Amino acid sequence: MSVEADRFTRFRHRWNEFDWQLIRTGPQAPELHMALDEVLTYEVGARHRRPTLRIWEWASNAVILGRFQSVRNEVDPEGAARHDIAVMRRITGGGAMFIEPQNTITYSIYAPDSLVKGMSFIDSYAFMDEWVIQGLRSLGVEAEYVPINDISSVAGKIGGAAQTRRGGAVLHHVTMAYDMNPAKMLEVLRIGREKLSDKGSVSANKRVAPLRQQTQLPRQVVIDRLVETFAGLRGLREDEITPAELAQAEALAKEKFLADGWRYLLP
Repeated sequence: MSVEADRFTRFRHRWNEFDWQLIRTGPQAPELHMALDEVLTYEVGARHRRPTLRIWEWASNAVILGRFQSVRNEVDPEGAARHDIAVMRRITGGGAMFIEPQNTITYSIYAPDSLVKGMSFIDSYAFMDEWVIQGLRSLGVEAEYVPINDISSVAGKIGGAAQTRRGGAVLHHVTMAYDMNPAKMLEVLRIGREKLSDKGSVSANKRVAPLRQQTQLPRQVVIDRLVETFAGLRGLREDEITPAELAQAEALAKEKFLADGWRYLLP
């Protein structure tokens, strides 16, 4: 048993204390994804919803900023406009994510905070993505977790995680690169350029190794294997977003996540 596996032995049984639900929907707008994360986190915290794994499908291109990032430091406005990239801000920290629908794999886990009780944030990141590492390895990817929040391999970074604990629940979500257009990304994100603001955290410049490059498999095959891995380890029941949850998220998307006061919280 590895040192990391041994570190989580006394916590791992907690996964099996819950009846895990799976949500997979069609493509949705970036602002709705942001809102759903907030709504479903609080619903799980209030015990109105069972713990849930949600697989995202994106309806359009976007840059998703971490909660504490400056827009000016991360986004080139001319590049974003030229490529029709929406700028959004999520409720978790971490770095900026460049999203193109068919080049991205994103998921969220919503769980009672008892799942990670007694863990540091650093430990809980690795703990909540053990299943992903296992799933990627089953596809031949030499995946590993690199603290604080990177999923990586010998070839380079695959994706990044972010997390928040609120309302009695933990939200843990991950975006992984399935494929990428480096030229477009560098026109939109200010990676490696000088800071324009002294506010907020700055995204790290790391070599990215997309999963298509590492597996040669279709995106859907990769996603299906990850879901199968979670189901095999934790169990999963098919579920869907309720009409009440969707209505709440649609209102929140308009009132909060599309509002400049939130998107440009750190200009």
